[in-house]
Amino acid sequence: MVICPYLNFDGTTEAAMRFYAQALGGTLSEIHRFGSMPGAELPPELQSRVMHVSITLPGGGILMASDTMPGMGPPHSLGTNFSISVHPTSRDEADRVFAALAVGGQVGMPLADQFWGDYYGHLTDRFGVQWMINYNAQGPAAA
Repeated sequence: MVICPYLNFDGTTEAAMRFYAQALGGTLSEIHRFGSMPGAELPPELQSRVMHVSITLPGGGILMASDTMPGMGPPHSLGTNFSISVHPTSRDEADRVFAALAVGGQVGMPLADQFWGDYYGHLTDRFGVQWMINYNAQGPAAA
């Protein structure tokens, strides 16, 4: 199982992640935008927001990020604008970890197959920590 920090920004993800890649010496992945989602009907000013991007760091660590979207998930709040992204090695492990963390917490999106090819869900545990469970058969760098 791999655990990665996942940062959220309010429209500044691309600039922040380019900065972090340079500062940390990492390699920036392809930038996926909300406007490219299947069936996305977004106002023009929201289409270029970043849905997902990652940096592979020297030594193998991964830092991930996205922009928040008004009306999708909790509102952006500085200081709590991050989640812990867990990358299990199997769907069964994803189900087990998700169920365990959800006890006494609140599920934001149940685990399900997603259009980008992963098995994904997110929740806030009973202590207020946000978790993203993301199984990808090719590993976290592919997520």
